[in-house]
Formats: sequence, C-alpha cells, structure tokens
Amino acid sequence: MTAWTWEYEGYDPADQRLRETLCTLGNGRFATRGALPECAADDVHYPGTYAAGCYNRLTSDVADRHVENEDMVNLPNWLPLRFRPAGGDWLTPDSTPVLAHRQTLVLDAGLLDRVTRYGLADDRVLSVRQRRLVHMGDPNLAALRTEFTVQGATTELEVEAALDGGVTNAGVQRYRGLAGQHLTHVHTGTADPGTVWLRCRTRTSDIRIGMAARLTADTPAAEAHVHPRALQRLQLTLEPGRTVTVDKTVALHTSRDPAISDPLQTALDRVSAAPGFEALLQSHRTAWKLLWRRAALDVPGEPGSILRLHLFHLLQTLSPHTADLDVGVPARGLHGEAYRGHIFWDELFVLPYLNLHFPEVSRALLRYRHRRLDRARAAARALGRRGALYPWQSGSDGREETQRLHLNPRSGRWLPDQSHLQHHVGSAIAYNVWQYCEASGDAEFLHTKGAEMLLQVARFWADSATWDDKLGRHRIRGVVGPDEYHDAYPGSRTPGLDDNAYTNVTAAWVLTRTLEVLRDLPEPRRRELLERAALDGGELERWEEVSRTLHVPFHDGVISQFQGYGDLAELDWKGYAKRYDDIRRLDRILEAEGDTVNRYKASKQADALMLGYLFSPAELQGLFRRLGHPLDEEIWRHTVDYYLARTSHGSTLSGLVHGWILARARRTDAWLFCQEALLGDVADLQGGTTGEGIHLGAMAGTLDLIQRGLTGLETREGALWLDPVPLPELSSYGFSLQYQGHWGVRLQLRSGLLEISVPHSDRQPITVRLPDRSVGVEPGETSRLLLPVEGFRAEG
Repeated sequence: MTAWTWEYEGYDPADQRLRETLCTLGNGRFATRGALPECAADDVHYPGTYAAGCYNRLTSDVADRHVENEDMVNLPNWLPLRFRPAGGDWLTPDSTPVLAHRQTLVLDAGLLDRVTRYGLADDRVLSVRQRRLVHMGDPNLAALRTEFTVQGATTELEVEAALDGGVTNAGVQRYRGLAGQHLTHVHTGTADPGTVWLRCRTRTSDIRIGMAARLTADTPAAEAHVHPRALQRLQLTLEPGRTVTVDKTVALHTSRDPAISDPLQTALDRVSAAPGFEALLQSHRTAWKLLWRRAALDVPGEPGSILRLHLFHLLQTLSPHTADLDVGVPARGLHGEAYRGHIFWDELFVLPYLNLHFPEVSRALLRYRHRRLDRARAAARALGRRGALYPWQSGSDGREETQRLHLNPRSGRWLPDQSHLQHHVGSAIAYNVWQYCEASGDAEFLHTKGAEMLLQVARFWADSATWDDKLGRHRIRGVVGPDEYHDAYPGSRTPGLDDNAYTNVTAAWVLTRTLEVLRDLPEPRRRELLERAALDGGELERWEEVSRTLHVPFHDGVISQFQGYGDLAELDWKGYAKRYDDIRRLDRILEAEGDTVNRYKASKQADALMLGYLFSPAELQGLFRRLGHPLDEEIWRHTVDYYLARTSHGSTLSGLVHGWILARARRTDAWLFCQEALLGDVADLQGGTTGEGIHLGAMAGTLDLIQRGLTGLETREGALWLDPVPLPELSSYGFSLQYQGHWGVRLQLRSGLLEISVPHSDRQPITVRLPDRSVGVEPGETSRLLLPVEGFRAEG
C-alpha cells in the first residue's frame, strides 16, 4: 500500500470476495467488481456488473408467503477471458499452482492491475499481466489488456473471451433462496470481424441492455455463440520471453441511458469508434486527474491512504456522470448486491461531502427524491395523513421496497421486518435539501423543488403529531428510530415505538426550517406554492405550535431514546462479550436464543446521539430550547456516556457517528471510533459484509469527518463557519472545496494555523467566521489565521 495504490499480495480464496469489492472499478454510470477474468461465479469468486438505477422486480416463495423484491440487476458479465495450454485445462488460481500473485488498485488513475505466475507442466511458467479500466471519461466504455509471457519452452495457448448473459443475482448468501433470474431474451451475434454483441432485457422492468466487445490481438479471433454467451477464441504461440498482448474493449448501454435509441446499436457504434487501449488509457487518466483536482485531499499516513480509497469508491459510485441520471444513493455502492441495491438514508452521510465538491451531483440526487414526491404523498395518504412519507428503502419508482421478512442467518428463521417504520428518512431528505442549498447558494432549487419537498415533509410531521392532554405536548407514535434494534415494546403485538427523540427533534427542525423558507420566499413564489399545496394560515399556525411542543422524553438525567426506554432491562454486556466473539449483531444473537433485544437497553448504533451528528452544539441547544427543554453540556455529556455504554456498534455508521461526536466534544477516546470508521470496510469489521458491497455512507462520512467534523465547518448565513477541534492523531490535514460558485477553495490546518486560499474569480469575498472573529477572504487571496489555543492542539 502506498499513498495512491491499494495492493494485495498472494492468492487466498477466503479473501477474494473482500478484494473483489474493494477492487471494483466504476464511473458513476456502471461498475464492475474486481474479480479475476478467468474465474466464474462460485463460492469463492463473484464477478458482477451493475448500472446505476437498473432494477427489476421478482416474486419468491418465502416461509409460505409470496414475497416481491426489487433488486439492482447483475448485468451480463463482460469480463470473461480465460486461457489454457492447447488441449489442457483452463487455468484458474483454484485449480493451477500459483507461483506469485499481486493485485494493485491504482487510485489516481482508476486502474486495476494484476500479475499472476502460473506453474505449468515441463517446468514452464506462464505470466499473466492485466490492466483493467472502466472509463471515467466515456461512461459507457470499459477495457481489459492482457499480456501473456511464457518461460521454459514455446507454448501454444488457447484464449477464450466472452460476453456472458447467463448471470443471476447470487452474490449474497442469505438471498440465494430467492428468485434471482432477472435477465431474459438473451441473444448474441457477430458484428464486424473481431466484434461480438449481446442483447437482453430485464424480466419485469423491461430495461433493454446492449453490450458489444472488440477483441484485438496479433492473430484474428474466431467467433462462436453458445447460448447465452458470445465467444471469441484465439490461438496464440508464445515464444519464451516474448510477450503477446490481447485487448478487450467493451461498450455497455441500457434503455435508461439519455440521448440514445437502441442500446445495442449504440453499443456497437461506440465500441467501433473507440480508440485503442493506449488512447483510452490516456483519456481515462485525464478524467480521473480532473476529479482528483476537484476533490483534493491531503491527510498524511495510513488514514490518508484509507481516505483516498474511500473517496475513490465514492467517485466511482456518484461521479459527475451521475448528474445526468435519475438515481439515488445506493447504500452499498455499485459494488455488490447487499441491501438489493436500495436507497436508504445514507445520502444523509454522503451529500454533505458532495455539496462542497460536486454540487451538481447533489442536486441530481435530490431531484431523484423530488421525482418521487407524488409517490411519497400517496404513501402518506395510505396512512390517512397529509404530506409526504418517503420510503425507508427506495428503488426505481419510490414505493416502499423494505422487505417485510428478513432472515436471521444465526437461527435460520424468517422474521417480521418493521424497519419501514423509520419515517425519519423524510427528515434526512429535508436536511439534505437545506444543506445543499446553504453550501451551493442554489436559491432556484430551494425556491422550487426544495421548498416543495420541505413543505410536504413538514406537513406529514404536523399531521402525524397527536396532542396528549396529560403531557401537555404533541407526540409522534408508532415509529422506529435509527437504532433499528427496537421495533416494539416488550410483549406488544403492535410494532412501533412512541416519541423517538431523534424523530421528534428532527421533525421539529423540519417544521421550523420550512416555516423560515416559506417566510423568505419571494412573495409571488410563496403565493404560488401555498395555493398549489392548498396550505392555509391555520395549517401554518399548527406547524408553529407542533414545532414547539413535540415531546422529548428524558430519564435518569439523559435524553431517552424513546418513551419508556428507561424502563427496559439492563443487558449483561460482559457476559455476552465473554460468550460470543462478536456481539455487534446482538439482535441476531438474542433472537437465536429465543429472546429479543426489545427487552433491553441496547442499541445497534447511534440513535439519540445522531442529533449531535447533524447539529452543532449551539444549534442543538437552540432546538431543545424551542421545545422547552434545557440541554446544557453536562446533560449532553451524560447522554453520550449513557448510550456509548449500551451500543453494540452493529453498523459501520456507528463508529463514524460516535467518533464525530466525541471529537467535537474534545474527548481523548474519539480516535478509537474514528479508526473503526476508517477500517470498517478495509478490515471488514462487520464480519463478511464488505464482500457483498461497500458501505458508501460510512466511506463518505469519514471524508466528511475531515471536511466538517474536525474543522467544525458549517455553511450557514452566507458564511463559512469554522471551529477546529484538537485530534492529535490528525494534527495536519487539508482539502479543497467548492463553495457558492468559488472553485478550488483550499483549507489547510496545521500546528494551530488555519490557511485559506481562494482562487481568482469575479465572485464576492468569502466570509469566514471563527469562534473569536470574522474575516473576509478575497478571490486570489490567501489568509493565514492563528487559531485559539482551545480550538486546536499543536502537533507533538
């Protein structure tokens, strides 16, 4: 591992799924896992290619029920390129002696390099060197260069390249009993000499897929078509020490792509016009260089290397090409099939980073939500409420995609899934609308689509709140909070919990913020919006009242995660930690024992503490003041300690949120949780989950930890607010950002000094607010500011 490479040495079947995920290449339009091209899908390897927003719906029989699931589709496999000595067996690292093996992910250039030395009969050695790219400049192209070199004796080598339409969705073990045959009407054929094609479509969503492959070598290829594969075969004569090169160039289109007619014809045209490998490589490198310039990140040591890997995978999932698409934020990237490729609330952790680097991508991701506003309003009406209820899991069309049954792999039982009651996803969308507009200065979006979403989410919360005479407050009942472990009260047959603190406080924030937006709208637009939504003054008065009277429960001097949390039993944490090696998924352990986590004070991840992640201390105190509750530093500190002692960290987001909160509170143990966030996927801390896809929210969240968490950076009131915190393990770091039309603003922090450089432009100066002063930085100017002693600890 270097600052710009990620390397794996040696071949270990047990590590392949993890390596394949972390060696995925993509461009925001599609991505392909880092599987070896000579290996087919089996229990060790899983080649997968996924296009953003490409879903299909199938029905399975599960536990005597018909269950419908929508999945991100595993598309035809363009990778296959296998080889063997003439008349021998196909070579794979699982069947042939491997003398050496190295896989290198080249981050700055977006490349996957691979070198393998196979031991052959008669003391011959075959060296296979490959370089792979999924083109970042042309998001419909990919290419694979393979170089063969033999030592020992002249060898006749047979090479077979393929486009394989016989793939299924089988990348997640616990889903394999479910329907996974998403592709149908697979046809193959030959175009020009050296070029083959494959077309198919998805079974129910009827997305057409066209793929074309051009094979280039010193000898011509022979084409064959063995359903459902298009094959190209070469006979190569390898002289000892002489390298023979085979290039495979592939074009992929679907009917969801903009500005095309027929996906197959477009793929054929594109692969025909594509230049050779070297020219593709050069333009691909240039595209990546431009991306890295916009997302410049300077963090020393191992944390910097991991952060660059995280940024690499974020950009491969959500690149500027994404801005042209109708897609959301897939929680597991385009890297695997876990969570079925669905969109959850992970944009809450992703957009704050994108807002300050690629605001056009943030806007596109928010437009995905706006296009599904009518579906969210229909979901609210189905509950008898006004406003918009966004789904906890979203896919193609915005309906609720959350499964109603889930498998506990520890017990083998299918259990009811109540996570669709996480209505707080609407608050996350509203928060992202506000954050995007503050960072970008995009008043047009705020006044139109943003205001429409805010209004309907606020309306849902106001209509969900019921008055309790005994408490003298409004309550929101029957929800599930971010914790996810608790979905009902002990012994209750009715799912849902009352007055989840995170849900209620964020609902109050949405109502307050929406009222502000409505007040600040240009009068003609405000009138237009109110008339279209049939919103009258009486409804706005109710919003104001609910925003001040939502109930926030407390117990033992701390914020209660939900009403009644303090009445739950304490768990024997030491006992369970002693009995089980890993208790992160405590819910599965208890269910397998015939118990339920609903009985205990135990959380999967941050719930009430998420409030400290979203809001600065001052803003959080203001929210609680508005709700009529004191929240001083002591209460918050006790609340943090209380839940830290009762959290199993069964989510990769848990370490991120706790690290953020502890860093902002200047706690010495912050780095332990920051490290867990950094290592979540790299070290597969959740025990095998990374092989099913990256955790995009956690990866982006670590980038935002540097960008906003440690700097205390906020974008509000037309200024950059900064309040850096001391973290000795990261005492020097820097990054570039884009802020309200200023491109390439550079921030560098080291040894008590903050340096801000604003490139030349015709924009207005940037106002920077520190805890003790405010300064203006003109375009073309660099400002060096000494930080207060309590704000940053000098290195060493």
